[in-house]
Amino acid sequence: MTEQGIRTSCPPFARGLALAAAGLAFLGAIGPTPSSALSSPFAGPRPGGPARFVPGPCPDAPEPIPGHCGVLEVPESRTHRGGRTLKLTVAIVPAASTTPAGDPVVFMEGGPGGDAIGAIPFLIDSGVNRDRDLIVMTQRGGLHSQPNLACPEMDRFNAAAVGLPYDTPSTGRLLVRAAKECRDRLTADGIRLSDYNTTENAADFAALRHVLGIKKWNVYGYSYGTDLALTYLRRHPEGIRSVTIDSVVPPQIVSLPWAWDSAREGIDTIFAACEAQPACKNRYPDLSRTLTEQVRRLEANPLTLTVQPPGGGSPVKVVLDGGALVNLLVTDGGALPATEVPAALDELARGNPERFAQARAAGATPVIGEFAHGLTHSVACAEWAPGYTKADLLAAGRRAFPGWPDTVLAHAPQLPFEHDLCRAWNVPDRTAVQRVATFSKVPTLIITGTFDAKTGASWGPYAGRTLPRSTAVLIPGIGHFVVPQSPCAQTVLASFLTRPTAPPDTGCVAGLAPKPFTITPDPETS
Repeated sequence: MTEQGIRTSCPPFARGLALAAAGLAFLGAIGPTPSSALSSPFAGPRPGGPARFVPGPCPDAPEPIPGHCGVLEVPESRTHRGGRTLKLTVAIVPAASTTPAGDPVVFMEGGPGGDAIGAIPFLIDSGVNRDRDLIVMTQRGGLHSQPNLACPEMDRFNAAAVGLPYDTPSTGRLLVRAAKECRDRLTADGIRLSDYNTTENAADFAALRHVLGIKKWNVYGYSYGTDLALTYLRRHPEGIRSVTIDSVVPPQIVSLPWAWDSAREGIDTIFAACEAQPACKNRYPDLSRTLTEQVRRLEANPLTLTVQPPGGGSPVKVVLDGGALVNLLVTDGGALPATEVPAALDELARGNPERFAQARAAGATPVIGEFAHGLTHSVACAEWAPGYTKADLLAAGRRAFPGWPDTVLAHAPQLPFEHDLCRAWNVPDRTAVQRVATFSKVPTLIITGTFDAKTGASWGPYAGRTLPRSTAVLIPGIGHFVVPQSPCAQTVLASFLTRPTAPPDTGCVAGLAPKPFTITPDPETS
């Protein structure tokens, strides 16, 4: 569900007016731009009116963007006049092949609120642009869009929250206050938060294809981007050659209670993989029981420690309680890879919380303004939270993890206190138009990772039930955002893009197995 990526630093990239001119020529290579889009090159879109693409320099980014850029201008509201014009950064990365196919790949970022431009290096390293141009657009409200729905207030709260109990009411009040401060600032600037939703996001991508004159393209979305891709497929099916969804969020089922089902599936699969490796099974028996014991113990008696963040820097205070422990397991990868989870739980049970404490400390140094929390909660509060009460959420948690404290189970993983926050965020319920299954015969590749505790692997085949020309591929031992982590998944994707109407080459999957888990010496035998 929600994403916050880690980017590395490189010199910024910008080419000014020369690149703007080159961008026009490059777009011509993709497909003819409709004459209507060029007839008035300096006229912005009317509220509710047409969109237009304006070539321009690429934004500064941690890694240079090897392509051409511009902005898509669209109305903030397609139903209300008098709104502002949004500017969404678009990057067009040329194919690595000297003889590229004519149908590009368009990428839909996760989050909601993730940095799409920052994902470009991962996509290039994964070969997504091997045979086709790659188009990446910032979603409305995201980084490199105007306006940007960043919430520095929430970034500062998140940095401080590593030193607070995860799920106490006092922490919830601080979170809601930070969200309200952000909301008040955004709405005071005239931003209509109700227009930052998946329906409008999908319409923006439809507009982009139209103004670039692209006859057919291939859609690739991950995490929330799969929710968006399936919505786009349902509402704007024209011009789609194929769809790939990676780490799947089915729009018809996604909700706060749904997050507990995914957490259960991902954590259970990690434990089962340990059980299947003799060294891990012998060293760390009954991990499920160990986890329950540690969640209960930490929730009753939280630990307060001072540790150095994994990336270095000054030591920070962290509080490790049951809710924090669970959220670290669901966060998936990052400071605590899945292969270290059994060792970390064993060490914790023996009085050494260092691995979990360091992983918790990683949140103390967020990049302020990189993640668009305003888009996150505009979507979550309109599309995921409505229709389910706090009691429903707690019941789902109890079904998933019986015996865990209610104080932990009352909060959806990654979205604690979301019901309270949504009352402050105050956007209208959109579930009637958004919580809908997508029925389509467009060829679709579904890729999921068995260790994914954010979007459980079974939700890929679930989404495929209404996609009769879909192929679901399960990658063992991989968590969230599968393609960049799995050379095999990259091979499957490449074969699918070459010929979507044929079964993709999945031969590499049969030989896959999770990596060996970290095995530490047993203090009782050493």
